[in-house]
Amino acid sequence: MNTLANLPNKVKIVEVGPRDGLQNEKQSVSAAVKVALVDRLSRAGFLNIEAASFVSPKWVPQMATSVDVMAQIARRPGTIYSALTPNMQGFEAALASRADEVVIFGSASEAFSQKNINCSIAESIARFAPVAQAAKEHGLRLRASISCAFGCPYQGDVPLAAVADVVGRMRDLGCDEIDIADTIGVATARQTQAVMLRAASEFRIEAIAGHFHDTYGQALANIYASLEVGVSIFHSSVSGLGGCPYAKGATGNVATEDVLYLMQGLGIETGIDLDMVVDAGQFIARQLGRNGASRAGNALAAKCADVAAPG
Repeated sequence: MNTLANLPNKVKIVEVGPRDGLQNEKQSVSAAVKVALVDRLSRAGFLNIEAASFVSPKWVPQMATSVDVMAQIARRPGTIYSALTPNMQGFEAALASRADEVVIFGSASEAFSQKNINCSIAESIARFAPVAQAAKEHGLRLRASISCAFGCPYQGDVPLAAVADVVGRMRDLGCDEIDIADTIGVATARQTQAVMLRAASEFRIEAIAGHFHDTYGQALANIYASLEVGVSIFHSSVSGLGGCPYAKGATGNVATEDVLYLMQGLGIETGIDLDMVVDAGQFIARQLGRNGASRAGNALAAKCADVAAPG
């Protein structure tokens, strides 16, 4: 363990920008740009990249190019390329596209589940049973993401027991990893530790991931709080890509560059080249025609520009 507050020596960062980040963009992003982004991230050293989502283009038009993206990316040996698969049709597309991991999802909030997909939490997770079984039969990794684990835009507080219940259900489906997500970015550090420890009562903590949004500027604090209780997998989005349609003013996923800067300062190994991620973040920000949302990324990019400028 890291001598600083018994933190882990090593963490896994799951890069979700190409899927969870870009799917919220209103402007169309071409397959070529998505491929270039994934390839840059692969070269930076990520062990897991969310690259695609096989959902209906009617609901998520930005992900309509997922087949093309998966066909054209330069796959780095040892990197897991994940795809979101809401049903068997999505699973078949993910399988044909050679995804290494399929991702299913449920909510810890009954109100969120009813409001968004018109069924209970139990019913929604039961729908994933065939996907989970198929993933196991084909030797694919199976990951589950649990949304609204820290708060819901419709019901407010989410009981710890509700989070534990969904974690147990996902465990029983055979999930290899389970993400605990702060979908609207309302979590605080002490609450984060309580939720993570309760989730760990149902599933091994080394396979629990923290997925934090930075709506209230607490994502890095929540990541540190998670480290303190043994969580060692975190999701982040290059350049802070993404947003949340359920929370006004939401700034989306915590920026990968900021998370890497934190880990670097703590002496925690990630295996990822921060400078290459900064370049990837600046690349996608230029493609979107705006400044990146990562404070560390923008500061490091500006620093490099100053060094490179002629005297």
